[in-house]
Amino acid sequence: MNTPGMARLRAMRFAKDAMDRDWSDPGLDLDAVAAHAGYSRYHFVRAFKATYGESPGQYLSRRRIERAEELLRSANLSVTEICMAVGFTSLGTFSARFKKQTGTSPSAYRRQHGRRAAAMIPGCYAMLFTGGFKEPPPASGSPLGKRPEGTSGGAPLPDGEERNNGEALRQRR
Repeated sequence: MNTPGMARLRAMRFAKDAMDRDWSDPGLDLDAVAAHAGYSRYHFVRAFKATYGESPGQYLSRRRIERAEELLRSANLSVTEICMAVGFTSLGTFSARFKKQTGTSPSAYRRQHGRRAAAMIPGCYAMLFTGGFKEPPPASGSPLGKRPEGTSGGAPLPDGEERNNGEALRQRR
């Protein structure tokens, strides 16, 4: 049976799942989340708040702060790196929302809870886990973001050398 209430609840679950999945993306905004639900942004805010008791922005901010708490307890990253890894673009906004939710600043939270973890996770692993390593945008001078031939994204290869991309193995078979 599909009632209007069930359809709305299903649409809100789609949007909530999108926020749970893409919480670290700083580009995740209200329009993108409302699109997952198939609602206009204004109708979506009202429907989400009626369903879950908080606005989509409050929910997403709460989820990001929860992730930040976890990283502050366990990862060897600076507060700024954690701020960026959880999807905030402003350290001031992150610190204010963190303090509002937890009652302490991120640095104080780390001092209180950071030493209880067995060992700090190296920052590079934490960044890998949270999706902090993103592909750089294509160079503005190269067409369609393609690299010039003979380069591998770093230094150009010497004349006559080619990067092994598995072509030689395929030719032997």
